[in-house]
Amino acid sequence: MTLHLCLIGDAASIHLRRWAEAMVERGFRVSVVSTTAQEIEGARVIAMGPVRHGHQWFLRLPALRRVIRALAPDIVHAHYITSYGMWGAACGRRPLVLTAWGTDILVTPHRNTVLKALTGWTLARAALITADSRDVLAEIRGYKPRADLEEIFWGADTERFRPRERLRGPGFHIASLRAWEPNYCIDVVVRAFAQFVEERPASGAMLHLFGGGSQAAMLRELASHLGVTGQVMWHGWLAPEVLAERLAACDLSVTVPESDATSVSLLESMACGLPVIASDLPANRQWVDAGGGHLVAAGDAGALAMAMCTEFDDASMRRRQGAFNRMRIEELGSTRSQMDRMAELYRAIRSAPLQTVALTNT
Repeated sequence: MTLHLCLIGDAASIHLRRWAEAMVERGFRVSVVSTTAQEIEGARVIAMGPVRHGHQWFLRLPALRRVIRALAPDIVHAHYITSYGMWGAACGRRPLVLTAWGTDILVTPHRNTVLKALTGWTLARAALITADSRDVLAEIRGYKPRADLEEIFWGADTERFRPRERLRGPGFHIASLRAWEPNYCIDVVVRAFAQFVEERPASGAMLHLFGGGSQAAMLRELASHLGVTGQVMWHGWLAPEVLAERLAACDLSVTVPESDATSVSLLESMACGLPVIASDLPANRQWVDAGGGHLVAAGDAGALAMAMCTEFDDASMRRRQGAFNRMRIEELGSTRSQMDRMAELYRAIRSAPLQTVALTNT
């Protein structure tokens, strides 16, 4: 029997698209309900229209319930607790799976008591809740949900993201894969890089900024002010296969956000056999230690610059750390193994009788 999985989430997100495609590959019929219209190979996408204000999530509920009733999926799985998760909890179809992304549990519910209560209400209606780091799961446990909790990583595609023969020119190449948004502290990366260049002027260093975001203009101005414009490459968003090739050509990867769950870009960097410097957050401590890189305080450009110097000064250490990181991802963080496990969890929860419940009864 082919199970019909309905994902509720941001169809424009590369993470949700990869999740949907992975389940199509594993024999599921996949529908995606989203606020955005975005084609996903092998899946049917139903766009509910953009949500520009918080109250519109609630105004769309009648239309959402009609869509879910027509789809009649075997499993509903909502990604991001404080928006699409509420839709999943209120759509009237069970069993419900929820996936927390990080900020939706660690930050948003703490903004006010209404969001805190809504988060608890949503979590209470799930049969299974997943997250990709222990600190997020620990926070979820505080709401005392009845659901089973599972740590499922987004993972890295270890076939695409892998060590490769270095094809770049000379110099020391540092990669940052995070979005150019305030939480990800790309300005701290640029400041630290400028300090590193001052400390190691003969390094021939290049900073590769992958991604994009609202701080693009500010970051370019900052690089110019610090005198490193000629040593920063602004790659923008790249197709996964191009990103994997360019990332593998670097010597070091940095990711220093203020808050985070397990970062896909961190896992992809490790899969490419790179040492990593990451902010000292609970999720990063699961993956990064002296065997594979360094942890530094978020926002501390000086500490980040010092760690860059340490990595540059010891090429043999970089090789050991890179090999260690690749081994860890192969053992614990590959997308294939994580999605295989998720498919098993779907089938397990679907073995219980399907319940269709009215909102007033949940």
